[in-house]
Amino acid sequence: MDYTHMSFLYDFAFMSLLLIIAQFLRSNIKFLQMFYIPASVLAGIFGLLLGPQFLNIIPWSGRIGSYAYMLVCVLFGGLFLGKKSGAGAKKTFKQVGDSFCVNMGAEFFCFGIAMLIGGALVMLLFPEVFIEISLLMPSGYLGGHGYASTIGTALNNLLGREDGVVIGQTFATIGLLTGLFGGIACINYATRKGATRLVDKAESLPEDCRTGIVPPGKRASMGEETINPMSMDPLAWHLALTLIATLAGYLFYDWYKQYLPSIELPVMCLTMIFGVIIQTILNHTPFRDSVDEHVEGRIGSMVTDYLVGFGVASISITVVMEFAAPIILLCLLGTLTSLVLVFVVGRKLFHNFWFERSIFVFGWTTGVVAIGVTLLRIVDPEAKSGTLSDYGYAYTLQSVVEVFIIALTPILAVSMGCIATGLIETAIALALFLVSAVLFGIRKEKMNELRPGEAEVLKQ
Repeated sequence: MDYTHMSFLYDFAFMSLLLIIAQFLRSNIKFLQMFYIPASVLAGIFGLLLGPQFLNIIPWSGRIGSYAYMLVCVLFGGLFLGKKSGAGAKKTFKQVGDSFCVNMGAEFFCFGIAMLIGGALVMLLFPEVFIEISLLMPSGYLGGHGYASTIGTALNNLLGREDGVVIGQTFATIGLLTGLFGGIACINYATRKGATRLVDKAESLPEDCRTGIVPPGKRASMGEETINPMSMDPLAWHLALTLIATLAGYLFYDWYKQYLPSIELPVMCLTMIFGVIIQTILNHTPFRDSVDEHVEGRIGSMVTDYLVGFGVASISITVVMEFAAPIILLCLLGTLTSLVLVFVVGRKLFHNFWFERSIFVFGWTTGVVAIGVTLLRIVDPEAKSGTLSDYGYAYTLQSVVEVFIIALTPILAVSMGCIATGLIETAIALALFLVSAVLFGIRKEKMNELRPGEAEVLKQ
């Protein structure tokens, strides 16, 4: 069947229906609430089961596997729209240096260990499997479905394969569930050992966090209307800017490929760059304050729900079964790596509230930042630890480095080899951990002992 505009509409309409059904189930089934399973993951699982690979009830077009990468390009196109310039790099590092070193080091560590140890294990135990599969694990675990689509697409182009995105989406889905179930297990262990400072036991989040339904009186505004609706709808204005950045990224990609066909720049990085350019231009016009960061954030979150849904629904069971053994091995390695970041690196290097900060790291190195936030809110319901604010400041530096990691790692892995690239990125991670240790110290307190500054916060 030919792919038409109606095929595109049907795909998104069916996924919308599945998202609504998933949200309804989340609001009524205790098991889903207990483990905070996102509606987008449920919708994706339903899409997989009801699609052609199983019950064949939903007539997916066959192109849904390409939507995840398209949507992550849209997501990154609006990532910096509406953001105001913050503090300088030097001031930011002084304020949250240990958070930056540990978080940035954690990212390099996950990629490095996966390619160094994972690549060696794949080469030794599964010589018939392409070694770059070891890169796809942290792409999905640490970066979620967005990174998995980006790096999977890059590897497909560099290696002439067609299964990179599918395998990456599989890792992303497993990682997300690992983050939820594994994170709650870590919290239960930490509370028994007295490592949590702000809760005595693993309490549930508020009712609206579990059911997904925000009651009247607790509802927050999605953002401000920066454009008068009599001229143009504010949501249309923000979406238009996002899509312009996306269009510019795709057009630039098509243009430079004519002259540099061997160079692979992720479109998502290009759309983000054009988003920054658009915001910079707007800053010198009367529209400098007309882009609301919160509205752009909601557009990004909306895109992410569809991205995850299509990512899970498009997983090829045939491909998963073909690579089942190395996928399981690499997932175990990825989970162990994240546990080391919690109970070794985070415990020794975070200056205070080590477990609260570390469980947040566990969440985003196995799933996505949203999983880290969910786990953090369980142990820090009133946001007293400062974890999120410190992460936000540190991410202003970290996001710049991430662009280079995403763009260059697939190229280096193919040209230099996964093990050599993994060795380099592991060395960078260890260097960042060492910088944190030298500048901010190594903590020697026991797991349940208070650290400087914690007592003052607990008295508030």
